[in-house]
Amino acid sequence: MFSLKNVLIAFTWLFLITVTPLKGFSQDTLINFDDVEFSSGQEEAKTSDTLITDFGDVEFSDGADTATSDSTAAVSPTVVSSDNQKDNSLWGIFIQGLIGGFVAFLMPCIFPMVPLTVSFFTKKSASKVQAVTQALTYGLFIVVIYVALGMLITMIFGPQAMHALSTNGIFNFFFFLMLVFFAASFFGAFEITLPSSFVNKIDAKSDKGGLLGYFFMAASLAVVSFSCTGPIIGTVLVNAAVKGDRLAPAIAMLGFSIALAIPFVLFAMFPALLKSMPKSGGWLNSVKVVLGFLELALALKFLSNVDLAYNWQFLDREVFLALWIAIFGLMGLYLIGKLKFAHDSDLKFMSVPRTIIAVLVFSFVVYLVPGMWGAPLKAVSAFLPPIGTQDFDISAGVQGGHATSPDANNRKYFKHFHDRTTIKGMDPYYDYDEALAAARAQDKPLLVDFTGWNCVNCREMESKVWSDPVIKQMINEQFILAELYVDDYDLELPEAEQFVSKTTGKKIKNVGRKNTDFQISRFNSNSQPLYALLDNDEQLLVPTSGSNTNIESYKAYLQSAIDAYKAKK
Repeated sequence: MFSLKNVLIAFTWLFLITVTPLKGFSQDTLINFDDVEFSSGQEEAKTSDTLITDFGDVEFSDGADTATSDSTAAVSPTVVSSDNQKDNSLWGIFIQGLIGGFVAFLMPCIFPMVPLTVSFFTKKSASKVQAVTQALTYGLFIVVIYVALGMLITMIFGPQAMHALSTNGIFNFFFFLMLVFFAASFFGAFEITLPSSFVNKIDAKSDKGGLLGYFFMAASLAVVSFSCTGPIIGTVLVNAAVKGDRLAPAIAMLGFSIALAIPFVLFAMFPALLKSMPKSGGWLNSVKVVLGFLELALALKFLSNVDLAYNWQFLDREVFLALWIAIFGLMGLYLIGKLKFAHDSDLKFMSVPRTIIAVLVFSFVVYLVPGMWGAPLKAVSAFLPPIGTQDFDISAGVQGGHATSPDANNRKYFKHFHDRTTIKGMDPYYDYDEALAAARAQDKPLLVDFTGWNCVNCREMESKVWSDPVIKQMINEQFILAELYVDDYDLELPEAEQFVSKTTGKKIKNVGRKNTDFQISRFNSNSQPLYALLDNDEQLLVPTSGSNTNIESYKAYLQSAIDAYKAKK
C-alpha cells in the first residue's frame, strides 16, 4: 500500500543514492555511444578516472576519452585544490535557484493561491501554533518534492553525462529551442500543462488528512502551477547542469523550493500580512512576459555556444549584441505600455516599481549600444562571443591590433583561432609543441592556457584580468603563451598527426580532442580555464591555477612563476 512511511523511505534512498559517491567509482562519468561525438568544455575540475557505459552507436564525451600524442612529454600533475571553487559554484547555484523560486512565487499560477492556502490552515486549526505547524509541514513537503526532482535528474543522467550534454553542440541547440519554447509560453502563445487526469488524481489525494494530506497538497501545488513554474524550473536546471557537479540540480531545487515555501509559512505565521499583499491583476501577466524576454536573451547564449564550437560564424559579437539590444529594447517598450500581448490588461498608469525596472532596462540597452563598435562591455563580456568575432571594431587601431610578432601569421592554427578569439595585444601560439619550441628558443617560461569557446569563466578572465595593461605586458614580455582550445571540433588534425586514444581506443581527429587529452593526461584536470606555468623541461614552476579575477593575486601568481624560472638557471 502507498503510505507516508513508504514515501519517506523512498525520498531517503533518493537522497543517499544521489549524495553518497558510489564506492569504487569516481564522480566522473563518460557515456559512450560510438559514432557521434559531442563536445566537451566543462567548467569544473575532474579526475581522469571514468566510468564508461555503452549504448550503441553514439558517443557522449566529457573530454576524458582522449589520450595524449607521443610528441608531448609527461608533466607531473600538480593541481590547485578546487574545493573553494566548487563551494562558490554551489552557492551560486543555490542563489540562482532561490531567485527562481521567488520569481515563480509571483507567477499567476501561484500568487493567487497564497490567501486560499493560508486561510485553509488558519480556519482548520484550533490554534495559531497548530496553523503554523501545519504551514511548516506544508512548506517542508514543497522542499522535499522539488529537491527529489533535482536528485532524480542527476540519477537519470549522471552529473558528468548531464554536463557533457550541456556542452555539446546538438544539445546546446536543443536548449536554445527549449528556451525559445518557454519564452513563447510566457508570451501567451500556449500553456505548458501536465495531463489533466494526473493533476486531478493528485488534487483528490490532497483532501486526505494528516501528513499524507499535506504532502499531496504540496504535490498539488507543484503540478497545478507547472504551466508557470515549468519554464523557470527548466531554466534553473539547465544552468545547474552546466556546472557538472553531482549536487548541482538538487542544490538548485533546494534554493527554488525554499523561496517558494517561505511565503506560505510566513503568511501562516503572520496572517495580518495578507492585507498588505498586492491584489492579483494584470501585473502578474506582466511578470510572465518580462521573463519571456529574459528567456529569449538567455537562449541566444546557447546558440552562440554552437556557433563558436562549430565555426559557423553567423552569430558574431555584433549580431549577438544587436539581438540583445532588440530584445531588451522591446522589453522596455512593453514595460511602459507601448507593446502589448494577447493576455495583457490596459496599463492605465506606471507604478513606481515598473518605472524603476523600465529605467534599468533602457539603461542596459544604452550600455550595450557602444559594444556594436567594439566597446569591451566588461559587465556582460563573459556571456558575449569573443571580441575577436567583432567585424567592425573602432578601437582596433588605437590598441594596436592583435598579434605583436611579425611571424605570428605563420604559426600553426593561428589563422583559424586568432581572428575570432584573443583580446587585443596578445601574442599566443595555438599548438603546444610549437609554443614549447619557442619557449626554449627564447629562454622563457611557458604559459599554457587551457580554454574553450563555451567557457564563461575564460571570457571573464580575458576581459577583466588579461586586459589589464600590467598583466598583458607580463604575459607578452615574460612568457610564451599557448592557448589550447579544448572544444574546437571544426579544425581537423592532419592525417599524420591523428592518433588512437589509449583510453577509449578511438581515433583522435581534431585539435579540440587533442588539447583535451593533453590537459587530462598531463595535469589530471578537465577544468577551464586552467593555467599551467612550465619551464623549458616541461616541469611545473608553480601549481596550476583556475579562474582568479583578482588582478593583484593573478599578478603575484605570474611573478612567482617568473621567480621560480630564474631560480632554476
